[in-house]
Amino acid sequence: MGTIAILVVLAAIALYGVYLYNNLVRLRQMTAEGWSGIDVQLKRRADLIPNLLESVKGYMTHEREVLEEVTRARSQAVGVQNGTPAQRAAAENALSGALGRLMAVAESYPDLKASQNFVEFQRALEETENEIALSRRYYNGAARNLNIAVESFPSVLIASQFNFSKVEYFEIEEATDRAVPKVSFEK
Repeated sequence: MGTIAILVVLAAIALYGVYLYNNLVRLRQMTAEGWSGIDVQLKRRADLIPNLLESVKGYMTHEREVLEEVTRARSQAVGVQNGTPAQRAAAENALSGALGRLMAVAESYPDLKASQNFVEFQRALEETENEIALSRRYYNGAARNLNIAVESFPSVLIASQFNFSKVEYFEIEEATDRAVPKVSFEK
């Protein structure tokens, strides 16, 4: 009878270990899914920028520096696509700042503000920024859940045995960049 009780307890512990392992795998996959969502939206934004720049070039002949800054920031953001969340965040912060300056300069060009192409690109960019924010929230939530599981007892025992580790959050560093820029061309 004592042997059966010991076997039942060992079986329960083994099943609980399997449950913890599967939970860690699920959380890791949710984090990967979240990162994929961010990646898709960042790529979408990077793909919109050349068209946006092309639509403003004819109007902004005296704003070459702003256009070059956006182009340079976009190249850097695309260049770190396989980087860590911190590297991606830094590059994306620079790109967001450059786009904000471009939109601010665009305010002084009435013909540009009336251009249907520019208005459509501006709307698409704003929609993409909103999607990036949603994707970031999902990823950071999944990362938080994984990090809690990796550090909590008893799942920390399984996590350390099977090389599960904490993941970085995808954060915006500057408080001024935390807000999605709202650009309105209406008077």
